[in-house]
Amino acid sequence: MSEQKENKASFFYTLKGVMWAMLGVRRGSGYDEDVSKIKPKQAIFVGLIMVIAFILTLYFVVSIVISQATS
Repeated sequence: MSEQKENKASFFYTLKGVMWAMLGVRRGSGYDEDVSKIKPKQAIFVGLIMVIAFILTLYFVVSIVISQATS
């Protein structure tokens, strides 16, 4: 049972792996470690959260820029 616990990635570990994947920069050894620890469901869940956060950030930045330009 302790072996399963060691191989399971935490939320922040998964977040770090997804962020590196979005940037497209990752060492081979780090990638291999991520593949062995991060489950597909975890990566999909965190990936969706990151995409939503990215879209909302862009939306708010553009809204602020447009409001500043028109006033």
